[in-house]
Amino acid sequence: MRIALAQLNVHIGNFEGNVNKMLAAIATAKSQNADLICFSELATCGYPPRDFLEFPDFIARADQAVQTLAKAADGIAVVVGSPSVNPDAEGKDLYNSAFFLENGTIRQVTHKALLPTYDIFDEYRYFEPGRQFSVVEYKGKRIALTICEDIWNIHNENPLYTVCPLDELMPAKPDLVLNLSASPFDTGHAKRRLDILKANADRYNIPLVYVNHCGAQTELIFDGGSMIMGSDGQLRAQLPFFKEHIETYDIDRLVIEPPLEVVQIEDIHRMHDALILGIKDYFGKLGLKNAVVGLSGGIDSAVVAALAAEALGAKNIRGVLLPSQFSSDHSVNDARELAYNLGIQFDILPIEPIYDSVMNVLKAQFWGQQFGLAEENIQARIRGLLLMAMSNKFGPILLNTTNKSEMAVGYGTLYGDMCGGLSVIGDVYKTDVYRLATFMNSSKAAIPTHILTKPPSAELRPNQKDTDSLPDYEVLDKILYQYIENRTGPDELIHLGFEKELVEKVLRLVNTNEFKRYQAAPVLRVSQKAFGMGRRMPIVGKYLSSS
Repeated sequence: MRIALAQLNVHIGNFEGNVNKMLAAIATAKSQNADLICFSELATCGYPPRDFLEFPDFIARADQAVQTLAKAADGIAVVVGSPSVNPDAEGKDLYNSAFFLENGTIRQVTHKALLPTYDIFDEYRYFEPGRQFSVVEYKGKRIALTICEDIWNIHNENPLYTVCPLDELMPAKPDLVLNLSASPFDTGHAKRRLDILKANADRYNIPLVYVNHCGAQTELIFDGGSMIMGSDGQLRAQLPFFKEHIETYDIDRLVIEPPLEVVQIEDIHRMHDALILGIKDYFGKLGLKNAVVGLSGGIDSAVVAALAAEALGAKNIRGVLLPSQFSSDHSVNDARELAYNLGIQFDILPIEPIYDSVMNVLKAQFWGQQFGLAEENIQARIRGLLLMAMSNKFGPILLNTTNKSEMAVGYGTLYGDMCGGLSVIGDVYKTDVYRLATFMNSSKAAIPTHILTKPPSAELRPNQKDTDSLPDYEVLDKILYQYIENRTGPDELIHLGFEKELVEKVLRLVNTNEFKRYQAAPVLRVSQKAFGMGRRMPIVGKYLSSS
């Protein structure tokens, strides 16, 4: 049997555009003499559709998309993910389903059995789990249809679930498994995904065809990497990462050919590619082209500007330098050199006259008070005001340049440097921002060396350095990673060797600044635990050491 893997970048709610892409893919698959073409999970409507699923018209359009694709299933079978209505009055209104289409009709509908409801996933909010398991016979093959999470509960080891779908399907003696996925990216997920497919192949001694979504949906980035795993647990085929692709394979021949070598890609390389795709799709799916970036001469704004220029084209990026009386000459020069290197337009708007005007207005109220946080934040908010003015006047989105370390401890000013329509590196720790810069410079030396080597500073007061307020980033990021990604508690952090006073200071900063993150721009997710939809914390929580 010849199976086409259709790894497409669909758009949530864009039924016409999604269907047209799939019809074109079906035509391509037919030209490649495919017997069957498989699309990804919820491909008709895009993933995750969230509360769009509560609109009856949205579901009706998804149904119409399936009917349109069924008409194209002439001489080729089509497997596609789409929501379907639960006819039972009890339970949730919908299923997350895989439709098997053949000869203009819906031959079979399989419902997703395991509904993830953790981190970024909230499927049990909308869907009823499938409880019936059967194979579909086509061209002499017995095919087990599964959807994403259905293959992630091997040996019933996942305590979230009470059933293992493939265990239920094995008595029907399937010849292969088709898995329709929308599996979001993080830097370690490609390996975990490969391990899961291998474990399934080893357990069931059956080939697996895995089709993943490719593209970004606001915060979530889907990396593709669709693959075929042989019954021996060896990789036989894999589609590119971060790119749309359609490829047809003869399953019977493929599984007896020598396995592919698994190519190891550095995590910072994957992170770079994910961020590029995230920026491209955020702008492209909103119908926008241009971006504004505030250029401070620091590493964060330099990396964001370089990523934006690569993703959107240098001609579509406008940098804005906003020096104050506390800005060093080298920061202005570094920002200017960066703009020249990237080939982007830039403006220089000194903020000292505006700052002086604001301070004059507040003169009576601030009389006798020492220079402090209020004066620093006024500078940041003036910059935010001017950047948003440039955005409003010329149409582009302002890109936020706050990194994950700063966002974690609240080292940013609401309505100032936290302004923006998209947080590009809000899930990238400061130490990884430097790694990203080094990686990008390895192919094109765009980020000036001095930006990479000088101590980080907000430059909101004389001779300021980040380490005046924060631990060294090498130490800070280790604590943050353990607390945020690994959910390591305060007492456990102290047991790991971090000083008690330091742990309590860092965790107090993280917990008391939750209110800022509630108001932050959406963050492109590249880790297992990003700020935003996958991390839900109370604003007024208190969680410190017990001793």
